[in-house]
Amino acid sequence: MKRFAFKMKLKPGFAVEYQKRHDEIWPGLVQRLRDAGISNYTIYLDAETNALFAIQYQSTPAAAAELPSDSMVKKWWLYMSDIMETNADKSPISTPLVEVFHLD
Repeated sequence: MKRFAFKMKLKPGFAVEYQKRHDEIWPGLVQRLRDAGISNYTIYLDAETNALFAIQYQSTPAAAAELPSDSMVKKWWLYMSDIMETNADKSPISTPLVEVFHLD
């Protein structure tokens, strides 16, 4: 199982809306993530900077790497694009984080 961490950026003033949308995440999207081997997926918000920090476990990194081409994932990106910093294709601007310490 591989841990993968990354950061994204929320636009100012959208913390409540971001939480609401994730509270109501589409069941089909959750299933797509699970089918791609993603589990234990958590996103944290730094309210001072609007930075989002995420960590997920990937049992099959190759399957997870295919998610950006999934139509439901693209639809989710479009849905979230008004409240997050995004690339031209509406995917969230995402920066991988380097693990420097882990304690089981």
